[in-house]
Parts: sequence; C-alpha cells; structure tokens
Amino acid sequence: VEAVHLIAEGKAPRIPQPKEGATYEGIQKKENAEIPWDQPAAALHNWIRGHDKVPGAWTTINGQVVTFYGSSLLDASVPAGQELTIKGASRPGLVTKNGLVVFGNDGKMVLVRNLQFEDGKMIPASKYFSADETTALELTEEEKKMAEDIR
Repeated sequence: VEAVHLIAEGKAPRIPQPKEGATYEGIQKKENAEIPWDQPAAALHNWIRGHDKVPGAWTTINGQVVTFYGSSLLDASVPAGQELTIKGASRPGLVTKNGLVVFGNDGKMVLVRNLQFEDGKMIPASKYFSADETTALELTEEEKKMAEDIR
C-alpha cells in the first residue's frame, strides 16, 4: 500500500535497471535464424529446435529458402536415402523414409521431420523429392457407385 501511495504522489524512488546481467534477447528475427552448418550435430539440433516454430531455422536448398521443423538427434548407422545438396553444409543431406538426415561437422546426424517452402507449403521431409508429383485419384467400381449414391 505504501508503494502505491508513493507512486500516486510522485515520490517513488526511480532506480534504473543495470544492463549488466540482463538476459532478455528480444524477439528472434527470421534473418538471424539461418542454420550455421559448421558445428556439431547436437548444436545443429539445438539451433533447429530453438527456432521451432517461430521464426524457424532455415537454409538454402536449390536456390530456395527451406525452413526445418521437428529435429531429433539420430544415433544409428547412416540410413539409405537420396542425397540432397544443402548450401553451406559440408556433406549432402539424405532424404530417407523417416525424414531428412543432415550431418554435423563431427559426422553425427540430425533427423528433420518437416520442411516448409517460401510459399508456405509444408511437407514431410521424407517426401521432398516427391513434393511436386501429383497423382490422380482412381476409384474402384464399388467406390464409384458409392460416390454416385452420395451425390
């Protein structure tokens, strides 16, 4: 109550907060979230995880900005997959059935589950090479009859 009265009367002491020891870093910006590839896998994982969901850790693949979401450390043998060149990475990533495997400068692996493109489209990382493919839906005779009944 005394503090409120001092404030109301304009007599409350004003002590500026020292800058030393301040921990607030402000809101992270997208331009500061580019993945620095020359570091160990654990640091890459922490970078991706630390920027998940906002603003999203990103890199350049085939001239396009791609944002990585959902990383985890992968402690296994190198899985089979299709190579994907990533700008700045010392080694190509691998698109596998579980996602995109990227390598730290220590040779250890990070698994990324989802990718988002500049246009906002998000896909499972395992579908990177099939992202542009479209397949027509083909119905069986039974399904065609059901569709007609529904109409």
